[in-house]
Amino acid sequence: MPVSTRMSARALLAAGAAALLAACTAQGPGSQTTCDVSGCVVTFERGVSASASILGVDAELVAVNGNLVTLEIAGQQVVVPAGDTTQAAEGLNVTVQEVTEQQVKVKVATGLQVG
Repeated sequence: MPVSTRMSARALLAAGAAALLAACTAQGPGSQTTCDVSGCVVTFERGVSASASILGVDAELVAVNGNLVTLEIAGQQVVVPAGDTTQAAEGLNVTVQEVTEQQVKVKVATGLQVG
C-alpha cells in the first residue's frame, strides 16, 4: 500500500474515532439529551408529556413521587430513587441525578468506560 494511501486511511480512521467520541445534543418532546461515548444525560420537563430517544431506545418520564421517579425505558417501567442508586433497564444503567419542580435529570449509561 503506498504511503499516501496509508496516511489517508489513518486520517479517515482518526476522524471517525473523533466523531464517535464527540458529544451530541438532541431535543425531544419535553426533553433535552446530551450524549457522549459513556451514555446520555436527559433533562425531562415536568408537567408535560416528556420523552426522548436515547441510544436507539425510547424513554419517557411517567411519574414523580417525591424523590422516586418512574420512567418507561423501551416499554419497561422502572422506579429509580434520586441520588446514587442505579437501576438496570434494557441493558442500560439508569440513575436519577436531580429532581426539581421544573425538571428531572436522568443519566442513562451504556457501561462503556472512556479512556
